Amino acid sequence: MSLINVTNLTFAYDGSYDNIFENVNFQIDTHWKLGFTGRNGRGKTTFLNLLLGKYEYSGNISANVSFEYFPFNVVNEERNTLDLISDIFPDYTHWKLMRELSLLEVSEDVLYRPFDSLSFGEQTKVLLAALFLKENSFLLIDEPTNHLDMTARKLVSDYLNTKSGFILVSHDRAFLDNCVDHILSINKTNIEIQKGNFSCWWENKKRQDSFEFAENEKLRKDINRLSDSAKRTSNWSNEVEKTKKGTTNSGSKLDKGYVGHKAAKMMKRSKSIENRQQSAIDEKSKLLKNIEDSDSLKISQLTYHKNQLAELENVSIFYDEKIICKVGFTIEQGDRIALVGKNGSGKSSIIKLICGENIAYTGTFRKGSQLKISYVSQDTSHLQGDLTDFAANNKIDESLFKSILRKLGFSRVQFEKDMSTYSGGQKKKVLIASSLCEQAHLYIWDEPLNYIDVISRIQIEELLLKYQPTILFVEHDRTFSENIATKFVNI
Repeated sequence: MSLINVTNLTFAYDGSYDNIFENVNFQIDTHWKLGFTGRNGRGKTTFLNLLLGKYEYSGNISANVSFEYFPFNVVNEERNTLDLISDIFPDYTHWKLMRELSLLEVSEDVLYRPFDSLSFGEQTKVLLAALFLKENSFLLIDEPTNHLDMTARKLVSDYLNTKSGFILVSHDRAFLDNCVDHILSINKTNIEIQKGNFSCWWENKKRQDSFEFAENEKLRKDINRLSDSAKRTSNWSNEVEKTKKGTTNSGSKLDKGYVGHKAAKMMKRSKSIENRQQSAIDEKSKLLKNIEDSDSLKISQLTYHKNQLAELENVSIFYDEKIICKVGFTIEQGDRIALVGKNGSGKSSIIKLICGENIAYTGTFRKGSQLKISYVSQDTSHLQGDLTDFAANNKIDESLFKSILRKLGFSRVQFEKDMSTYSGGQKKKVLIASSLCEQAHLYIWDEPLNYIDVISRIQIEELLLKYQPTILFVEHDRTFSENIATKFVNI
């Protein structure tokens, strides 16, 4: 057994006044299968880069192992896949590579094809196989699921379950539950490690949050009582102090020394109560430290004048020389439809057809006239500039837009940054927040949860279950799809 010891770790990016980590201490066993979770922008990838020695920091990280990071930086993707693996790990043993590929159900022929000709899922599996050829290394696996369909995610999760000695960054709850035995979580004010899978950690967190909310309620009442008492006492002492220059009700002169002493005594008591009040406030500030801002979201859906919004009947789509044959389903008000199928099966093509893009097809496709659609694309590469201009260009309410982003975990400092500097999860949140600001009859979301943290996923789930908008979506997060969908359409 080897340990990774993190002691008094403090780090901030150059030019930033805010520390990403401050005096962080914890210990990792290198045999663990460690799931790594936390809100977008909290520093998960940053911490992995600190382990890799990419940034200077204060404190200490000590380890008797080397670190390997996934995904590898692949250059010259037009080269054969086997040559790229040789670059990554020159001393690999071929039979071991074939063993790993077999476990991942990847055929040998992909090794002799250009890497850029492989599907995203095949590329992910090949690079994971190469990663696990690195013996005596602690593996840093950063969001491997983003290009995997639901079937491939289950396969890769089963594969990782047979391994040990890694940190896995993922926001897919079912994926984590199947292949980790500890959770490392970056909270609002600290980092903690718990034994168990994600569901165990989540249940513990909900219990802790409930406890802190209850304690906070007690403190709030106590603070109000102390505040009222301090105010009354302060008013009393002030009134007593005023009588120094006055007279008694009978008209006789007051003993100013006695009155002054009494006033001083009351002022001292008032000050004591104020100190008690401040202590209670300080105690309150220590509570709720890790309760996330996960206020409920809202949606305002338009009602269409007909129950049926769209229909596809024996539709075949011609796209990139592929044919998607005989797809048929209807979209009615209140439906929450999950399009399910392997990568490349044509799910995005169907979405584009419904959204009005010029897609070649045969069969019958009907869509309601004046149907308003709110669309969230997979692609976030176009996002740049500031949020104010984005809201204006998309004709959405800026205050509502930013309020939703705040609820999804954005700090106010993010509002001042260029969107091109956002993390992948933050960019997806911009698109989702924009969609939620739009009044529409039908919401179409194409893989909306890529890179988005677990807490935000749960918020979005709760939103869709509460307001029940009509939505057609593609999402490979099994838990999300099973919780949300009223219908599944298999492509």
